[in-house]
Amino acid sequence: MKIKSDFNDVDALGDDHIGSSSDTPLRADAFELTSSEKIDSIKADVKHILETLGLDLNDDSLKGTPNRVAKMFVNEIFGGLDPAKKPSASTFDNKYKYGEMLVEKNITVYSTCEHHLLPIVGRAHIAYISNGTVVGLSKMNRIVDYFAKRPQVQERLTIQIVKELQNVLNTEDVACVIDAKHLCVNSRGIRDIESSTVTSEFGGKFKETETRRELLDYIQLDTQF
Repeated sequence: MKIKSDFNDVDALGDDHIGSSSDTPLRADAFELTSSEKIDSIKADVKHILETLGLDLNDDSLKGTPNRVAKMFVNEIFGGLDPAKKPSASTFDNKYKYGEMLVEKNITVYSTCEHHLLPIVGRAHIAYISNGTVVGLSKMNRIVDYFAKRPQVQERLTIQIVKELQNVLNTEDVACVIDAKHLCVNSRGIRDIESSTVTSEFGGKFKETETRRELLDYIQLDTQF
């Protein structure tokens, strides 16, 4: 299936880091093809790209690359586009009556910049205040991983994580801070290998200065084991 393109003067879009919405922009027919059909189509496109670059795909090292890249796109780094892979996040009654914020920090983020399809690597810090329910700690990691595994901009990723946890926990009192390096900045363009990008989304009580300050203090704790 070939997609018609009608983009003009889009180079500046990626460099200016412009986003479109808090929802991942998907076409209406995004799920008409099976995963196998998507892999076959992408494999042919990757083969064409590599051959256009002048590479000899008869070489033992390169002959399997189109298939490997296609499977990686569909099953791994863009697997978060598949709603069937969305993690179920069961909640439980807060029987301990714990009323302070819970912070899960230093969650590893591996994502892909949607402007240049280069990696975004960093850490996410999530917090919520229970209104009567709690969620398993590993589920927060899985939610981060699910929304990260798609072409992303960091601002959208931060918002999507908060919205999902607000929905799961039935509370507005959720926050997320992400600090990440973008290889589209570090390895191309300006090639600034030291810079990182910090984004945040604060809901409910986390909009209050004192609560937000407490969260940021927790994040800065030097956790060692």
